[in-house]
Amino acid sequence: MLFLYDYLIAPFVEFAFMQRALAGALMLSVSACPVGVFLMLRRMSLTGDAMAHAILPGAAAGFLLYGLQIVPMTLGGLAAGVVVALGAGAVSRLTIQKEDASLAAFYLISLALGVLIVSLRGSNVDLMHVLFGTVLALNNDALSLIGTITVVTLVALAIFWRALVAECLDPLFLRSVSRLGPPVHFIFLGLVVLNLVGGFQALGTLLSVGLMMLPAAAARFWTSRVEPMCLLAVAIGAASCISGLLLSYHASLPSGPAIILSAGVVYILSIVAGTRGVLATRVRHASHRTA
Repeated sequence: MLFLYDYLIAPFVEFAFMQRALAGALMLSVSACPVGVFLMLRRMSLTGDAMAHAILPGAAAGFLLYGLQIVPMTLGGLAAGVVVALGAGAVSRLTIQKEDASLAAFYLISLALGVLIVSLRGSNVDLMHVLFGTVLALNNDALSLIGTITVVTLVALAIFWRALVAECLDPLFLRSVSRLGPPVHFIFLGLVVLNLVGGFQALGTLLSVGLMMLPAAAARFWTSRVEPMCLLAVAIGAASCISGLLLSYHASLPSGPAIILSAGVVYILSIVAGTRGVLATRVRHASHRTA
């Protein structure tokens, strides 16, 4: 029992930086994982990755002007994400190019521009901080920002839940019976950008989408209903954050990658052992053949 306490509980009891990291990571799980479920159900999983790269130039511009200050970097990242989302949507509607291609073009330009801006300060440490985050260095301002984003996301999901589910299942039907179709789409993109900006503070631009998508993808192998899928994704995200932080603490590993790799392990296990995974599918097929 003493060993379990020392390994599982003591790091979060004895160190304030671990407590702040845990609080920030858990809030991100509650906020980002349901958004990831809707991204996955809308077949927009790679859109999340593109938007994660898209916020980089804005955050880098805030970093270049003000250093590692949370408000300028957050506002810059939010502005860049909105510009890329609206720009990609405008190009797809006004030209022959599809939205996925225009989004890919915008995010590649944004990624290159962001790395270039950060490199102007001439420090590889600064570049690593922006790209991969520092969840163990979260301060009270960062926690307040993440908490605000979590509240806004949960309120928006509660208000537009039925419309979001309907758009996942049949967007044409939603547009035929309600005027909420286009507004809900842009509100949802706004939630994606908000959560990526919040995740950027802890995990950086390159890893923030991992906490959004991997728990959602893992939950898909256990249930087909949206509500349980969101709850399970949150549970997987929270467990991944706890295990990743503990692994980072005890093995002296980078905290962000440890969290995402923990979620990756759950995803692989879900592929194999989930109720809708490989083993269960094969068992059902075998029972049908013998019946």
